[in-house]
Amino acid sequence: MDAHADTLFAAGPIAPKRLTDGVLAALSAAILDGRLPEGRSLPSEARLAERFGVSKQVVREAIRSLAGLGVLEVFPGRATRVRPLDAEPLSRFWRFAVGDSRTALAEAVELRRLIEPPLARLAAARADDADKAQLRAAYQRMQAALGDVPKWIEADLDFHEAIARAAHNRLALLQVRGLRPVITLVMERFNSRGPRGPAAWRTTLRRHARVLAAIEHSDEDAAQTAMLAHFAAAETAIAELFGPVSPGTQKGGRR
Repeated sequence: MDAHADTLFAAGPIAPKRLTDGVLAALSAAILDGRLPEGRSLPSEARLAERFGVSKQVVREAIRSLAGLGVLEVFPGRATRVRPLDAEPLSRFWRFAVGDSRTALAEAVELRRLIEPPLARLAAARADDADKAQLRAAYQRMQAALGDVPKWIEADLDFHEAIARAAHNRLALLQVRGLRPVITLVMERFNSRGPRGPAAWRTTLRRHARVLAAIEHSDEDAAQTAMLAHFAAAETAIAELFGPVSPGTQKGGRR
């Protein structure tokens, strides 16, 4: 592998300024354009240092940065490998950014409302038979979970993730997956306000059914409208739980 290091990266040593950033950029470019595909081992630190004209410490710092982003997999005594891209680093970021703040949790819900109606439109336009089958299966699990809060939350989140997957936008799917731990906390809080009767569960289920039907019939307008209505119907409960999000609430730091 090391013998082929010269063919993986652009010619020439890294410029003397911001050496770690230069190595980081070179490694990132090789990963993003497929010269270093998922599962591929990187050349040794010594070989990379020689190739880029920097110290092994500079290479090590660049590798550490990419590992922190979930791009590289590093184990002592083993070759560093390119990882499949997933949402775990984004999930960690959102959990840190949001914390347990009422304001930040409300903003997370607001962000979800900004993202998901357009995704429902894309899903209606792009979903194939397999996508629709996954969405239908998640909905059926929601039906079976009526009244069972933990199972309902899991199925509900899977339903919304299936919509993002059906939109066939990889970055949007990563965003929805990254928000999942935060939205789980919101839904746990939402359902802890008090017991919900059967009518309330069925009303929520019907809103999901309208989104499902629109996507299954490839009706883009109806899918976006149904998702907007789904979030609008929850406004009262969200305001009751968190209070409204007003401009400028985050000035001065997290709360």
